[in-house]
Amino acid sequence: MPTLPLVCVVFLHGMIANRLGDLVIRVIAQTSTRSVETLLVVTLAVTLAQKAAAQENRQPAVRTQILLSAGSSWDGEPYRSYPSGSPKLSVLKIILAPPTQLEWHSHPMPSAAYIVAGELTFERKNDGEKQRFTAGQAVSETVDTFHRGCRAVNRLY
Repeated sequence: MPTLPLVCVVFLHGMIANRLGDLVIRVIAQTSTRSVETLLVVTLAVTLAQKAAAQENRQPAVRTQILLSAGSSWDGEPYRSYPSGSPKLSVLKIILAPPTQLEWHSHPMPSAAYIVAGELTFERKNDGEKQRFTAGQAVSETVDTFHRGCRAVNRLY
């Protein structure tokens, strides 16, 4: 029967580098060949604990977070359809120094913005409706509606 504890030591070889492995080695050293069942139970318990801890700490290689999914713009106007012709995709990074007020403009198709830092207030030209967005928020832009973005002076929160 002395070969069974030796087999357990080989099985636990990969765990020797951490503290749980050291604990198991101490238990093995104090275990007689008559308490092999105890040794196997301890080995199983330590192995299961290590697997559970490893799964908790493991991060997936790819994480996806939908920042915005909308059927309407920030002012509640539903999107109707995309313009005809060849599609073109653009991703812009726009940095507005405070205080900045953009010119009135419109977009011919649905688009979106993501506020990385600070805050931005969107204003509709025809009725002056405004909505404020802050860092971490995604905004669905208006289509064929004149609007502008305004960035106020930085505020301390």
